[in-house]
Amino acid sequence: MTDVGFAYFLGRRVLAPLARVAYRPRIEGRQNVPRTGPVIFAANHLSFIDSFAIPMAAPRPVQFLAKSSYFDGPGLKGWLSRQIFLGLGANPVERGAGQAALDALDQQKRMLEAGKAIALYPEGTRSLDGRLYKGRTGVAFLALQTGAPVVPVGLIGTNEAMPVGAKFPRTKPRVTIRFGEPLDLSAHGPASSGRARRAATDELMAAIHALSGQELAGTYNEVPAHGAIERIKRVLPHERL
Repeated sequence: MTDVGFAYFLGRRVLAPLARVAYRPRIEGRQNVPRTGPVIFAANHLSFIDSFAIPMAAPRPVQFLAKSSYFDGPGLKGWLSRQIFLGLGANPVERGAGQAALDALDQQKRMLEAGKAIALYPEGTRSLDGRLYKGRTGVAFLALQTGAPVVPVGLIGTNEAMPVGAKFPRTKPRVTIRFGEPLDLSAHGPASSGRARRAATDELMAAIHALSGQELAGTYNEVPAHGAIERIKRVLPHERL
């Protein structure tokens, strides 16, 4: 067994059951998750531990992308970080917009074509105020391109269990993970259609909202624009992946 294989075995067979005992999460809708074939878990994003909660609660192995800095740190701390993320099923990726975002989509497409389950956050980044932000179209693009069903996931309480700045999650309050019924987004049209991608994304975000019960922000979750050019780009209509 390779180092990666051992790390994943340890995470899935040892650490995940221990975490369920220690934190006693409420897990709902596991019966909605397809047990075989490609599937996309699409969740709201409230906390760093969201990427721990979904693989821990899902009834099948889940792959997701994590920034490469979690894998290449020096010394014992870097090795431990790498083992933890490999154990969760994480794959390193360079974060960013433009070509970096397209490369990440291509990496996820290959995972789906291999019949794997992947987890993604349509909001793009964590919500710091607890509201549900407008979804970016990358998840819909993957679903329409590959035909993979999308399982919406509502995460509740992860931001209270591990707020920004906390080093370790708290055992209270208990976190809730809700898996919704799989969505077939193909009726919206081909992946090449911007209108289809937007409509599919809006359907997905409505399903996530029904599961999470969050207040809707009605806008994208983006850092403040710096410079006149960036502010103009934000005003002009363009697709966020």
